[in-house]
Amino acid sequence: MTTPPYSDLQALAEDLRRFADQREWQPFHSPKNLASALIVEAAELLEHFQWLRQEESCRLSADQQQEVAHEMADVLIYLTRLADRLGIDLLQAAAEKMAINQERFPPLKQGEQEKGGQDGAKP
Repeated sequence: MTTPPYSDLQALAEDLRRFADQREWQPFHSPKNLASALIVEAAELLEHFQWLRQEESCRLSADQQQEVAHEMADVLIYLTRLADRLGIDLLQAAAEKMAINQERFPPLKQGEQEKGGQDGAKP
């Protein structure tokens, strides 16, 4: 069965909810368990980069790129499922967090990056 591409996170969340319901996984999808699974998947993503040099991490083979894409999808799936279980709108939360970050990290003036940015802060 092929799943069409999702147009938004809500469509993905609904499909994930349906997928879990059809398998009677709801009792196992507590926020704690989903957060734990998310961290495991994030670690599996990191594993692909663990021993690569900085420049190597930017030049993945096609096979590596596909494996990384699948790990990223796993992270997105668990994050979306967790947000759905908690009633959090991820896009709204991201917009709020970006507004906070824009205040916290104003744009650099020419040449500030080399000096460590404002107050020596690095992202």
